[in-house]
Amino acid sequence: MKRLLRALILLLVRLYGVPGTRAAARAARATAPDAPRILLIRPDHLGDLVLTTPVLDALKQHAPNAHISMMVGPWSSEIVARHVAIDRLLVLPFPGFRRASQNPLAPYTLLASAAKQVRRGNYDLAINLRPDFWWGAALIYLAAIPRRVGYAPRPGAVFLTRALPFQTPELASVSNLRLASAGLQTLGYAPLAEPYTPEMYPLDFHPGAEERKQVADRLKSAGIEEETPVIIIHAGTGGAVKLWRNEAWSTCAGKVVKLVSARLTNCTPARIILTGSRNERPMLEEIASGMADLAEAVIYTDLTVGQLAALLGRASLVLGVDNGPLHMAVAQGTPTVGIFGPTDSRIFGPWGNPERHIVVASTHRCPTCPAIPCGRLDFTPDELSMHPCVRLVTEREVLAAVERVSGAMKEESSSQ
Repeated sequence: MKRLLRALILLLVRLYGVPGTRAAARAARATAPDAPRILLIRPDHLGDLVLTTPVLDALKQHAPNAHISMMVGPWSSEIVARHVAIDRLLVLPFPGFRRASQNPLAPYTLLASAAKQVRRGNYDLAINLRPDFWWGAALIYLAAIPRRVGYAPRPGAVFLTRALPFQTPELASVSNLRLASAGLQTLGYAPLAEPYTPEMYPLDFHPGAEERKQVADRLKSAGIEEETPVIIIHAGTGGAVKLWRNEAWSTCAGKVVKLVSARLTNCTPARIILTGSRNERPMLEEIASGMADLAEAVIYTDLTVGQLAALLGRASLVLGVDNGPLHMAVAQGTPTVGIFGPTDSRIFGPWGNPERHIVVASTHRCPTCPAIPCGRLDFTPDELSMHPCVRLVTEREVLAAVERVSGAMKEESSSQ
C-alpha cells in the first residue's frame, strides 16, 4: 500500500510539478553563474556525514566563489555545522531516518513545505548525495533548481537533470566525490582530479581548541596524564545486529593493552576508555566489569560530538564495530580496528590507509540471509538470535588486527 501511494504521488509530482522547470534547466545549461549557489543534501547519520566531508573541501577549492548550502538531519548536523566551506546549514528531520508520524502522507506534506523553503534559496545546482534517496531528488525538482545531480536508482532518477549510474561496491567517499565532480562539470568547471584517494581528498572533521582542553582536563581528573597512552573502545552502534559480544570486548581489552603498550616507545601502560551514549552505559559497565587485571576503565557517555572527536584524536588506538565514531577517529588520524557484519566494508569502510585502519569482516552468513554482508539492519529483537554474523567474529581475529595495526604504530613511533 505504501509503495502504491508513493508511486501515485510521485507521478502527480512529475506530471503537475513546478511549471517551467524544464525551461529553467535548458536556460541554465546555456549560462553558468560566476558565483554559483550550490545545495548539497545528505540525510544520514554521523558516520555517513564524516565520509561526505571530502566533498566540501573539493567543491570550495574548485569553485571558490560558490555559495554552498547543505541540508542535513538534526541527528548529524554537528559534523558539518563548523565546516569552513559551508555558508548556510539547513536542518530538516528527513522522513525515514527517525521514528516518524504514522500518517502515510507525512513524508509528502514535508516534501511540499521543504521544497517551498528551498526554492527561496535560488540555487543553481543541487546534488543529492545519498544514492537511493528518491525523496531528496523529488525535493530539488519541486524546488525548481535547474541543475539536479544524483545517482540513477528508481524512482528518483526521473527528477534529475544528470543521473549517474551507481557503481557498487564502491567506498562512500568515492561515490560522493564522483557526484561532486559531475556537479562541477554542469557549472562549467573542470572535473575533480582522479584517482579519488584519502590523501588527495581527506576527511575533514576536527575539534576546537576548547574541546581538546576540556578533554585533557577530564582525563587528568581521571588520573590519565598527558604521557599515558589511551585505547578507546566504542562498542555501541545504531543497529543491534552490528554489536559484538560484551564478554569478547572484556576478554580482548587486557591483551590489547599489552600489544599496544609493547609497541609504543612510551613505557607507561595504556589505559582503556569506553565511550558511548547514555543509553549504552549499562552495556559499557558490563564490559568494564569483565576486564580482569586492568586499571579501572574510564566510561564517558556524556561527551559532545566535538569532545568525542578530541578524545579520539588523543587516543593511540580506537576499536569498535561499524559506527560513526570509528570514522571520526579516522578523521583525527588515529589508527582503528572495526568489526563489520551486515554492512559492506567495501562501501562503508574507513576512508584511510588500510594499514592503519583495519576491518575485521565477518564471513559467517546468517541462516536466513542471502549473502554476507546482507545490508539489512532493521531486525526486530526476536529476530536477532538468528542473525549472529558479528557475534561470531572471534577474539583471535580482532587481536590479529590489533597486532597488525600496532606494528604500523611501532614503525611510526620509531621513525619520529
